[in-house]
Amino acid sequence: MAVSTANATAPRGDFLAGAAKAAPFIIMLIPFGAVFGVVARNSGLDLTQTMAFSGAVIAGASQFTAVQLLVDDAPVAVIVATALAVNLRMMMYSIAMVPHLGPAPLWQRALIAYLNVDQTYALSVAEYETRPEMPIRNRVAYFVGTAAPIVPCWILSTLAGATLGRALPESMPVDFVLPLMFLGMASPMMKTRAHVAAALVASGAAILFTGFPAGTGLLAAAILGMIAGAVVDDADPNRRPT
Repeated sequence: MAVSTANATAPRGDFLAGAAKAAPFIIMLIPFGAVFGVVARNSGLDLTQTMAFSGAVIAGASQFTAVQLLVDDAPVAVIVATALAVNLRMMMYSIAMVPHLGPAPLWQRALIAYLNVDQTYALSVAEYETRPEMPIRNRVAYFVGTAAPIVPCWILSTLAGATLGRALPESMPVDFVLPLMFLGMASPMMKTRAHVAAALVASGAAILFTGFPAGTGLLAAAILGMIAGAVVDDADPNRRPT
C-alpha cells in the first residue's frame, strides 16, 4: 500500500520539481516580456492584439522579429514566413520530445505542444536523460511544472509592459537576455567536451550577434555552436564509431 501511495503522489512531486527548476528564469523573462509589451504597443498593436500575440506564440525572438517587420511595413507573407523561420527550432524540439512524451494521451501532447518553448524543452530533456526510468505521467507532470512559472510570467510581463509601457524607456537593453537564458538552460546538459564547446561557442556568438536583424543572430550562433560541437566530437579519441 505504501508503494502504491508513493507512486500515486510522485507526479505532484515532479511537477513541483519542474517548477522549481524553471523559477530562476523569471528574473530574465520579466524585462524581456515587458519590453515586448512596450514595443508591440509602440508598433501600433492595441492591448488585445498584443496580449493575444504573446499568449498564442510564447516565443520572444519571433515576436520581436514580427513586430519589427510590422513597423517596417513588410508584407504579411514576409512577416509570417520570417517568424516561422525563427521558430523552426520549435519543430526540432517537438521531434526530440517524441521518445520521451510520445506515449502520453492526445490531449496531454496537445498541451505539451503549446507549452513547448526553449526553457521547458531544455529543462525537461535534461531531467529525462538523467532519470530515464520516469513513468510517462511523471514526465508530463515535470514538463507542465517547468511551464507553470514560465508561461504566466511571460504573459503577465507582456501585460505590464503593454499597460505601463510609457514609464519604461524604449531603448531599455534586453538583447543580452536571450543569450543568457540559453546559456542557463544548456548548462545542465553539458556532459561532454563537445557539449561544452557547442554551448560556449553558441553563447559567445549569440552575444556578439545581438545586433543582427530578424533573429538571424541567434540562428547563426546556433549553427556555429553545432559546428563547434561536431568538430570537437570528431576529434574525441573516445568517440564511439557510428
